[in-house]
Amino acid sequence: MTFNEKYKDNALLIKTFNFALNIIDYTSELQEQKKFVIANQLLKSGTSIGANSKESQNAESKADFIHKLKIAIKEADETEYWLFICDAHKSFPNCKDLLNELSEILKILNKIIATTKMKN
Repeated sequence: MTFNEKYKDNALLIKTFNFALNIIDYTSELQEQKKFVIANQLLKSGTSIGANSKESQNAESKADFIHKLKIAIKEADETEYWLFICDAHKSFPNCKDLLNELSEILKILNKIIATTKMKN
């Protein structure tokens, strides 16, 4: 069974997993261009979004669930920062698709947190 098969009903986990795979591809390209510092920063933060989202699935309480998703948002914000740098600098490969993917993930994370806070 693959990750996508196991979590097919969880849009957040599927999107963050696929985003992590795309980040790995993008950072591999950066490493080939010897842009190691940015590549390493992006690899860590970009893959951490999904790891924290996955960890939230085993939260011990509603507060713990929200806390873990807020960490995922912080990682997504950091990833967005590094991607903005890549996008702004002419010597970096195009990352518009990654920025669009990340925007969708941030919307989902924020919506889940808002909805969870409203539940009793």
